[in-house]
Amino acid sequence: MSEKIATRAAYGKALAELADQYPDLVVLDADLSGSTQSQFFAKAHPERFYNMGIAEANMTGVAAGLATCGKKPFTNTFAMFATGRAYEQVRNSIAYPRLNVKVVGSHGGLSVGEDGATHQCIEDYALMRAIPNMMVVSPCDGPEMRLAVKALLDYDGPAYMRLGRLAVDSITDEIPGYTFQLGKGAVLRDGTDVTVIATGMMVQMAYEAAKTLEGEGISVRVIDMHTIKPLDHELVLKAALETRCIVTSEEHTVIGGLGSAVAEFLSEHCPVPVVRHGVNDEFGRSGEAKAVLKAYGLTPEGIADKVRQALKLKK
Repeated sequence: MSEKIATRAAYGKALAELADQYPDLVVLDADLSGSTQSQFFAKAHPERFYNMGIAEANMTGVAAGLATCGKKPFTNTFAMFATGRAYEQVRNSIAYPRLNVKVVGSHGGLSVGEDGATHQCIEDYALMRAIPNMMVVSPCDGPEMRLAVKALLDYDGPAYMRLGRLAVDSITDEIPGYTFQLGKGAVLRDGTDVTVIATGMMVQMAYEAAKTLEGEGISVRVIDMHTIKPLDHELVLKAALETRCIVTSEEHTVIGGLGSAVAEFLSEHCPVPVVRHGVNDEFGRSGEAKAVLKAYGLTPEGIADKVRQALKLKK
C-alpha cells in the first residue's frame, strides 16, 4: 500500500484538477469547504463555487435548478446533512426529475470519531439506495476516488457519493489489472473458500483479513464494491456460485446498505449463506476514530470472525 490520503482530500483535489475539462461543473458547499475539501475547487475557480451557508435543503434545490440550465452541480456537506436534513429535496427535486446533480456526503460512518453519534451517519447508503434513479458510490481510497469523480462527471444522472474523514492506505493502484467502472465491482484478491464484498474503507480491512486468514488455510476472495447501487449482480452471482458463501463489510448499519443489497439479490437468485458485517441496529458514540471502529468490531479481526462464521454455515 502506497499513498495514505483521506478520500475527501482526493476528491477535493480531483474536482479542482478536472475543472478545466468540464466548464459546466459548478460546486456548492454548505459552509464546510475546509472539511469537505471543496476548498481546492473554490480557490481555483471562485466564479464557479457557491458557499450556500448552513442551509442544506436550499443548496440542494439550487443545485437542481442549476442542473436544469445545463450545469453539472456537485453539492457538498457532511453525509448526515446531505442525506438526512436535505432528504426530501434530494428525493423530489433531484431524483424524481432525474436531474444531473451529484450529492456528496463527507465524514460518513463511525470514523468521524469525536463528533459523535449525531454526526456519525451510518444510514446514508440505505437512505439514498431507497430512492429511485439514485446511484450510490463509496470509493475505498484516493486513487479510486479520483477515478470516481471523473466517472461521475461523465455520468448524466443523479448520484450520491460518500467521502471519508480519515486518511486511508491506497490499495487499488497496486492491484494488477484493476479498472474502475461505475456499477461494476473489482476483484482485488482471488479466493475459493469464501468471498468478502466490502465498500469504502472496509475494503482495506477486508484485504488485511484475507491475508491473515490465508495463514489459517482459508482462501478469501475480496471484492471492492465501490458502487452499491446499481449493484454488480453479475460479479456477486459469480462469487456466490464459486465460493458458496459471502461476507459483506461496510462502515454503515447492517440494515439497508451493501449487506442488504447483496442478501436481497442472492436470496432470489442463488441462496447461499450471507453474513453481514457492519454496525448493528444502534447509534455510534464519541471517541477517537480508531477506538470507535474497534468498539463496534469494524476491524480486520472483526471481518475474519465473520468469515469463520460464514464458513460454518456453508454446505
